[in-house]
Amino acid sequence: MSTRRKFLRTSGALAAGAGLFYLGCGTTADGEATETANAVEQTKELFFKISLAQWSLNKQLFGGEMDNLDFARVAKEDYGIEGIEYVNQFFKDKATDMAYLRDLHQRAKDNGVTQVLIMVDGEGGLAQPDDVARAEAVQNHHKWVDAAAFLGCHSIRVNAYGEGTAEEVAAAAVDGLGSLATYAKDRDINVIVENHGGYSSNGAWLAGVMREINLPNAGTLPDFGNFCITREEGNWRNCLESYDRYQGVADLMPYAKAVSAKSHDFDAEGNEMESDYMRIMKTVKDAGYTGWVGIEYEGDKLSAPEGIRATKALLERVGMELS
Repeated sequence: MSTRRKFLRTSGALAAGAGLFYLGCGTTADGEATETANAVEQTKELFFKISLAQWSLNKQLFGGEMDNLDFARVAKEDYGIEGIEYVNQFFKDKATDMAYLRDLHQRAKDNGVTQVLIMVDGEGGLAQPDDVARAEAVQNHHKWVDAAAFLGCHSIRVNAYGEGTAEEVAAAAVDGLGSLATYAKDRDINVIVENHGGYSSNGAWLAGVMREINLPNAGTLPDFGNFCITREEGNWRNCLESYDRYQGVADLMPYAKAVSAKSHDFDAEGNEMESDYMRIMKTVKDAGYTGWVGIEYEGDKLSAPEGIRATKALLERVGMELS
């Protein structure tokens, strides 16, 4: 109970007991304070919006238990979530299929769901130092920019992948990402980079790339858990070099146009065991961010539906405390 509410209850009760405070119609000071506090709580809103990243349901999608066309309905009906983040792997051959995209768009509209972004993988390294390979990767991403624009998304999420020294890859990233963002600008689409392994998981490195690009529609998608820079060959679960996740989120938030709430396991109190959500979400709020925060559950102990709901509940609880 808040200090203000305790004060109102106590002072109201004392006044009523002394015969000095009467509201009429059977309403007591205590009742009025309670009603006021409840009204405030009911009108309080989160400072961000919750979306669902499609990767949370990757096992169902890869396994044929769910169709990409049903994603909007599932997000709304099963989880009460009104924003969705697609992953291109689940409709990779449909980027230029206008009949399919119209169907996808209509289903989202029918369910009152906002199509937030498309996460794009497998189209080449946008930070490859090789000029030909990089130019090909940029061209490969054009169709996803166009698809995102048709669907009404605000962004495509891409990867700043390349092989070479940190300086070589950074220079290539500035060129490749900048070129793609220039193409996307006229289509009102942002090109946003996730910390997704390699140099991109070094928050300072990726922030430096963003500063060099310096375009309004080029930005980041900070992911709470993707700060492993180097993994053991043949054993991707073993991270050999990592970047501090809290520093990383702080580095990337000035350029953030979306946020990914990665989750794995939860303790008995419903807290995520790898990331301090209160600490991270305070960083998000302090950056002035009010956009979508996407649930991306990747755990094994809870089922996908359970993990999504646990992450949503945690975001709501933390968000209410911070709002």
